[in-house]
Amino acid sequence: MIREGPRAAVVDPGDAAPVEARLAADGVELTAIIATHHHGDHVGGIPALLRGRDIPVFAPAGERVAGAMRRVAEGDRFELPGIGVGLRVLDIPGHTAGHVAYVADGPRWLFCGDTLFAAGCGRLFEGTPEQMWSSLSKLAALPAATEVYCGHEYTLANLRFAAAVEPDNAEIASRSARERAKRERGEPTLPTTIGDELATNPFLRAHLAALAASASAHAGHTLRQPVEVFAELRRWKDGF
Repeated sequence: MIREGPRAAVVDPGDAAPVEARLAADGVELTAIIATHHHGDHVGGIPALLRGRDIPVFAPAGERVAGAMRRVAEGDRFELPGIGVGLRVLDIPGHTAGHVAYVADGPRWLFCGDTLFAAGCGRLFEGTPEQMWSSLSKLAALPAATEVYCGHEYTLANLRFAAAVEPDNAEIASRSARERAKRERGEPTLPTTIGDELATNPFLRAHLAALAASASAHAGHTLRQPVEVFAELRRWKDGF
């Protein structure tokens, strides 16, 4: 949820009930809905949230999202009504064909749905390894301090995979301990940052020699191109 004073916008509401509960608890008005892609666990709550409300729904131009009024694609910029936060749109296909991300101006926030996770990335349901690698590379180029708000709390499982891929990466070991402690305290591991992902996320590191060696060993043959390394890492993670 993006909030400014008595107004808020919600990103990827898979279920209306927790959103309504939070709005009521905080005493704020919902002024916009934002969707990154069409999967039900990200848009299932939109119809219920629109009942009795005349608010815009921003959604990918290339995907069908019920209730969408503003179709957006890379290069588009808009301001969340009543909140004053500006967002620019990036096309990041791979998880789905028309997936988009939103980058906030001012405080640097990235809302990336199921493309980039903390220490991981989404499965390739509709796109190709080439598309996903290009999309992740686009996100990796954002400033290191950018806060990453992704769609799911998969961090500890992703870090276990990252440690299997790069067992000698001290940053992964340190982050694993840090994030495990958060979960034991009942705290979320999110948001992460682009800087943390560059240091510990194997899917953003597929261009590095250590990752190529690890993925090649798993594949049983030499992988030279970053997209080949990425594709093998994704296959490895799918069965991990």
